[in-house]
Amino acid sequence: MAKLSLFDRRRQRVRTALRAKGNMRPRLSIHRSGRHIYAQVIDDQAGRTVAAASSLDKDLREQTGATAEAAASVGKKVAERAVAAGITKVVFDRGGFLFHGRVKALADAAREGGLEF
Repeated sequence: MAKLSLFDRRRQRVRTALRAKGNMRPRLSIHRSGRHIYAQVIDDQAGRTVAAASSLDKDLREQTGATAEAAASVGKKVAERAVAAGITKVVFDRGGFLFHGRVKALADAAREGGLEF
């Protein structure tokens, strides 16, 4: 068995905790790269993405994706699209990323946009 990186160990710990809670809510999953940030609401039971947004979207592309402001605008956009699809309660899957900086900015903006987690 290969040794896991600290990032992969954090990711497994977060996903295991989400499954252990037994929530049947959709999952707000995020990915943060060096240049951009991505968010999607995933219905794991149906196996499909309900809503998604990223700093690469045409209406969000005017600013760089590597800032907290861009992450906040992605959070608002994904919340707006999820609410339009009829989803208001989700669980936040931060993956292996720490809840700090751009990840926190996205989460706070998604809460302001109408998502509960």
